[in-house]
Amino acid sequence: MSQKKVKLAIIGLGNMGSAHLNTVNNMPNMDVVAVCDNDPKRLEGITEKYEIPTFECHKELLASGIAEAILICTPHYDHTSIGIDVLNAGIHVIVEKPISVHKNDCEKLIAAHTNKDQVFAAMFNQRTNPHYIKLKAMLEKGELGELRRVNWIITDWFRTAQYYKSGGWRATWSGEGGGVLMNQCPHQLDLMTWLFGVPSSVRADVNFGKYHDIEVEDDVTAFLTYPCGATGVFITTTGEAPGTNRLEVVGTQGKVVIEGSDGIKFIRNEEDSQVFCDTTDQGFATPSIWNVDIPVRGSGKQHLGILENFADVILNGADLIAPAEEGINSVELANAMIYSGLKNETVSFPIDGDAYEAMLKGLIANSTHVKETVETKVADLANTY
Repeated sequence: MSQKKVKLAIIGLGNMGSAHLNTVNNMPNMDVVAVCDNDPKRLEGITEKYEIPTFECHKELLASGIAEAILICTPHYDHTSIGIDVLNAGIHVIVEKPISVHKNDCEKLIAAHTNKDQVFAAMFNQRTNPHYIKLKAMLEKGELGELRRVNWIITDWFRTAQYYKSGGWRATWSGEGGGVLMNQCPHQLDLMTWLFGVPSSVRADVNFGKYHDIEVEDDVTAFLTYPCGATGVFITTTGEAPGTNRLEVVGTQGKVVIEGSDGIKFIRNEEDSQVFCDTTDQGFATPSIWNVDIPVRGSGKQHLGILENFADVILNGADLIAPAEEGINSVELANAMIYSGLKNETVSFPIDGDAYEAMLKGLIANSTHVKETVETKVADLANTY
């Protein structure tokens, strides 16, 4: 007996949509039964090559009844409107990152998920990375003790001027709603909230068009504080080569370092550092340590793993790796960093979604890419909102 497969349609055939089309075609528990893109050139040859119908309007695709699940791979702003239409149509949906551009749109999208029999997932493929899975397990078991500090340097996102010229929606407030935080770093921001929770406040130094001729952020250094008293630093840019991807987590029981695709380095305190600090009779002593190499290898199944899990949830009721509802956390964190940079002030959580949306609309109104279509202009964004 052949295995039952989820009938999936893909909306958006840009870089990611095209990649997912090829991935799903090799999956045992899912088939692509249709694709949709509002650019007819991207649909040329699809029917002949894959023997599936094509649509230029997502509403026509939904009305056709051909698909039981939808993968949304459109530019960011459309994630919200199309996602709501899919959910209202009673169809399972998985949305590429970020789930929306700003907090208010996230809330609108999540609110549309009223039928809990519908599977609603996000493409947070880094949650399949065994390094982060192991770290999450260590944190949940208390193996690091009380969290003290998190440092993530994620600067291996180098992008050229040609990259930003490759699409009119790239690196614009109206197209992406941000830069490195909204395009490259949603995965790391998701992991930050998945692993360590939502911070209580953030103060960010954000540079807009520092290394490229773009209007959005391409260099960010953010300082975070957590409700437990721990602090964090998040550094990212698309203008640095060679880049670094190094996560360092310090607790009272030791320090974990994840860098590269090899194992996790765990420098473990034999005694809790705070207990040692409070009880030792020596002035310059430190706890004895064990150097532990945790043999984790590779990066996991990534996009394939998320898609396999999405299908498994639909077919067999498996646990969902990346619920879309959790996507609001990474979006709110990105929004807070951008808002902090523009206002030059510390931003507390939860952020004011209305204030951020108003600022974003002002940025779009002043954008050189859409000025001719916008009626309202904002003279001084930083002082208005």
